[in-house]
Amino acid sequence: MPARLRERRLRIRGEKVRVWEKGRGRPRGVLSGLFGFPTWTPFLEALSLKRRVIVPSLPGHPGGGDFRTLDDLADWVIAAQELLEAAGLDRADLVGLGPGGALAAEVAAFSPSSVKRLALVAPFGLYDEREPVADFWAKRATELPATCSAQPERFAAEVLAPPAGGDLIEFQVQQTRSLESAARLLWPFGDRGLAKRLHRISAPTLLVWGGADRIVPASYAKRFASGIAGRTRIRSIPNAGHRADFDAPEALAKVVLDFLK
Repeated sequence: MPARLRERRLRIRGEKVRVWEKGRGRPRGVLSGLFGFPTWTPFLEALSLKRRVIVPSLPGHPGGGDFRTLDDLADWVIAAQELLEAAGLDRADLVGLGPGGALAAEVAAFSPSSVKRLALVAPFGLYDEREPVADFWAKRATELPATCSAQPERFAAEVLAPPAGGDLIEFQVQQTRSLESAARLLWPFGDRGLAKRLHRISAPTLLVWGGADRIVPASYAKRFASGIAGRTRIRSIPNAGHRADFDAPEALAKVVLDFLK
């Protein structure tokens, strides 16, 4: 029988945090990208067909706890470590998308033994003024679909609009909250000094970029790879934007699963 999607509610620092789990086998954790995971997505489903996928909700994101007490990078890293440990992901493989990728890399740098293997999908965390990361938070709402996705109309309809039967105001509040929390983690431009810590990442690391990423330039894959101490592999998803998990869920899942065999 196909595995069922299970939802757990963990109490972390006095708050209830949603954790999704589906699939069988050794666990792989997934930390969400921009806007989080309001629903179980085709990318998560594709991963769960081959492995047990555990998706803890990041602070400020759908299903996550409060982010307003996280004042600096150390607060975020400790919160992420506590979340991973509580979800059963200590020393497991970890997939991180966008902001979640930056946080996964920071965890692996601060605590190298806590991550077995890393798959980073267009992670934030580095900045080069010669080829800058886009100021995502300065974009108008009408610009967000084309900034995030190579399929902007579909992205607007499926990610930036509430699901059928959902409350519009509540959905907009959650989106604003998720963007504010990501800004609190990444400001300014995602550079929180990760370049000085990349050498501490000893886990084998996959770096994946959408070929049409308009937020974090695809050339940053080589910047990450040159600093990471562990073995690295770089892959590109053609015709996919920053949210490659939305634009090409099956293709991205295959690349990640091939690496995390």
